[in-house]
Amino acid sequence: MEDVKKKKISWKKVVLGIAITLLALVLILAAVIFAVWHNEISTVASMKLVRDRNDAHLDGAVYTMHVKGGFYLEDFIEQGGVKSDSELIDFITGNITKGLIDMSISDPEIGCSSFTAKSESGDVLFGRNYDFSKTNTCIVFTEAQEGRHATISTVDLQFLGMDVEQNVEGLMNKITCLAAPYAPLDGINDAGVSCGIYMTYQGGDETVSTDQNTDKPDFTSTTLLRLILDYADNVQEAVEIASSYDLHDSAKTSYHYMVADASGKSAILEWVAGTDATDNDGSKRELKVTYNDDDAHIGDAEAASDYQVITNFVIQPGYYDGSAPEEKKGYDRYVRIYEELDKTNGVVKDEQAAMDVLSIVGRRTWDNDDDNGCTVHSVVYNLTDKTMLWVPNENYTDSSAVFQFSFDD
Repeated sequence: MEDVKKKKISWKKVVLGIAITLLALVLILAAVIFAVWHNEISTVASMKLVRDRNDAHLDGAVYTMHVKGGFYLEDFIEQGGVKSDSELIDFITGNITKGLIDMSISDPEIGCSSFTAKSESGDVLFGRNYDFSKTNTCIVFTEAQEGRHATISTVDLQFLGMDVEQNVEGLMNKITCLAAPYAPLDGINDAGVSCGIYMTYQGGDETVSTDQNTDKPDFTSTTLLRLILDYADNVQEAVEIASSYDLHDSAKTSYHYMVADASGKSAILEWVAGTDATDNDGSKRELKVTYNDDDAHIGDAEAASDYQVITNFVIQPGYYDGSAPEEKKGYDRYVRIYEELDKTNGVVKDEQAAMDVLSIVGRRTWDNDDDNGCTVHSVVYNLTDKTMLWVPNENYTDSSAVFQFSFDD
């Protein structure tokens, strides 16, 4: 009987020992996972639904996400950037998920409008419409790092592979959204610099991507915007960043950019070669910069104003080689915005008044000159106060759809 008791005690010790060992392994594994992915875990946990979808109105869901850490941007720069979306995917997957989870990222074919203006109180404003199709959207906050700015940007989640017909649900989908910092469409940093990206349809009958190949490091369309937001203190530094890299557009698209800062200075960045009819070799394009205070060569409206407007055509004079204005994508919206701002010489009452200008050329109130079905979001960045007024899909009169964000959020 005593031997049986001893065997029972011995067996209990074995079971207890196994349990303790397994628990220790679980704790060690958890510690390793946290040590490797603590920033990513915090970022995924921060993703929050702030407005649900309304399919009848072509509204996707809206999320916010606060990114912890530096999301390996220094490593991206150190390796010389990337030349294509596939290389960007490899970089993001290899660094953020350590190669364990596949991700995707692509460039959009978009039609958009932007302008700069000033409020009656003297604040510098940057307004932007993003026109495309129903999608889920994320407002992405990143932290200030040594030598880098805190930023707020807007990301279209369909370009990270998210299904536009349903909300972003499930752990794997949220992990995939860790790639969002590398796919901004517009944004602001804590120095009061804003930047946006806009399609240009360059290359005559068939759009040709910019594909520079010199000895400079490389970036793709949205990673240029990311570098500007993180590192530019002002417009001139943004131009220097753009000048220091080779641009590689993708997905058979081409883009230009508008950047502005809190001083009121702005610039349009374009990569061109010759005229639209001859601009069919993306490797030969060179960066052309048009500043708001040095654009008399563009036209009378530009010469007479200190504000700037951008839509979806190249503004360089002679680029369209005598083509009718209506052949320039977004030219009608460009003219309409200039007309509206000219009424008050580029001064609007406040952010809401700037939003009203954006509403004039929204997809629901404007005769579309492209295939985009809706205005996914409208945003007015206040570069003086470093805040943003953000509205999804032309829900301008719905108070539940009007968001205000700042770096204190």
